[in-house]
Amino acid sequence: MKHNQRKALLIFIAISFVLALLFFTIPINLFDGVIVEKTGISTIKHGRPLSLSYFVGLGYDQDDMENVVDFYLTIKGKIIAFIFIFGLPGILAYRISLKSNVK
Repeated sequence: MKHNQRKALLIFIAISFVLALLFFTIPINLFDGVIVEKTGISTIKHGRPLSLSYFVGLGYDQDDMENVVDFYLTIKGKIIAFIFIFGLPGILAYRISLKSNVK
């Protein structure tokens, strides 16, 4: 029984790590976010899908960020990121744990 729980936990950690590594290094625009641009005296907010790699400085050109003051994920974007990084591996680990308990 303990071996099955360790195996499920190891699978959860490994898949979460791989997904986080992918999302934080490859510019995949999946997560709802907001880009705040300032041109002159006006500030404009654009709702756009963002990549998690933008938050570590990967995946965008410095020229594209000239007028950008800030960018952030919305609540929906944060929830989607959490589900992708922790929810899907959790479901998969739980499924493997149930399958190994049946045997």
